[in-house]
Amino acid sequence: MKILYLECKMGIAGDMLSAALLELCPDKEAVLNELNSMGLEGVSFKLEKAKKCGVTGSHFSVIVNGVEEESSDIADGHDHHHDHDNHHHDHDEDHDHHHHAHHSMHDIEHIVEKLAVSEKIKKDVMSVYRMIAEAESCVHGVPVSDIHFHEVGRMDAIADITASCLLLSKIGPDVVMASPVNVGSGMVRCAHGILPVPAPATAHLLQGIPSYSSDIKGELCTPTGAALLKFAVDKFGDQPVMSIEKIGYGMGKKDFPKANLVRAMLGSLDTQKDTFNSDLTDSIIELVCNLDDMTPEEIGFATEELLREGAADVFTTPIFMKKNRPGTMLTVLCHENEKEHIVRAIFKHTTTIGIRESVCHRYILGRTFEVDKTSLGDVNVKVVSGYGVSRKKPEYEDVAKLARENKTGFREALPDKK
Repeated sequence: MKILYLECKMGIAGDMLSAALLELCPDKEAVLNELNSMGLEGVSFKLEKAKKCGVTGSHFSVIVNGVEEESSDIADGHDHHHDHDNHHHDHDEDHDHHHHAHHSMHDIEHIVEKLAVSEKIKKDVMSVYRMIAEAESCVHGVPVSDIHFHEVGRMDAIADITASCLLLSKIGPDVVMASPVNVGSGMVRCAHGILPVPAPATAHLLQGIPSYSSDIKGELCTPTGAALLKFAVDKFGDQPVMSIEKIGYGMGKKDFPKANLVRAMLGSLDTQKDTFNSDLTDSIIELVCNLDDMTPEEIGFATEELLREGAADVFTTPIFMKKNRPGTMLTVLCHENEKEHIVRAIFKHTTTIGIRESVCHRYILGRTFEVDKTSLGDVNVKVVSGYGVSRKKPEYEDVAKLARENKTGFREALPDKK
């Protein structure tokens, strides 16, 4: 089983995570070219060698209109340039960052939708942004629809999040684990003034994630870093017993007495394929409600929207309700970190007044992705294995896209079986 372990002893930020993940890729230049071809207007990516406390790694630069921007920490009464993505807030007030665009969720979605990446990556990026928006909504007491991102809505932050999601997909670990997160200490300057570390939205995102403060003055864990951890990590804790195959070091630009880096370790767990064990299980949330006053068209629309909102799966079951009325039981599967958002979406798109929740423990096969080059174009293929079985399946969206572009049937666009 392939495992990715993220060591966050000096916190985490989007640029540091991207650098560490990019170091794990066999052909860094090819991946950089792919990132630079995504179509983010005015944005370019660069990977540079960097050294912290004698350790050599990489710094991931996002250049926007020729400039790599930095934010600031406040420590001991002085400003300190900081290398991470910093904060995001919800009002259209005038402030020192007035020269930056303030994007709403709709704006972000519009930017992401135009990117030359797979539908899966677009969905992942929007899942991360929904987490950030919901954290801001809770902290500032305004609806998600009213959130206007400041620092984290800038093009460099959008680039960091998209790069991290794309790199995680390319590496394709079966399990992602991370250490407890060092948040730093002191104060940080952001759009609304000076706030304590971790900033309120970051603290909200870190709920359920082991974290701690330290004697390092500065914001070590940014909101983007916290959201990416919440989105990607299956388990938090000490490094498991694993055979390490590759190590990536993602460097920040600021110097501390301790090495300012995120370490990503890619390797394998020693599991027996034919043995049931905890390494091949996980948990998923099941949300269920009964519906007897929605039309088939309304239920179909709700199903599509819930999948678009990030549900892992949605399905319906015909049932009989009180007084033998025919009805529909709607079942929605999601991961714990998406539960709050999906609950809101179910209430929004259905007429239910109550949702039942169950935590389901499930046995899973390990999943990786490979690219199958066909005469019509490239198709991502999901490879699953474990418990004595192994099989492959082309990704539906990729095959459907090739079929439409080449005006063929779906079967004609499928890769040849090998």
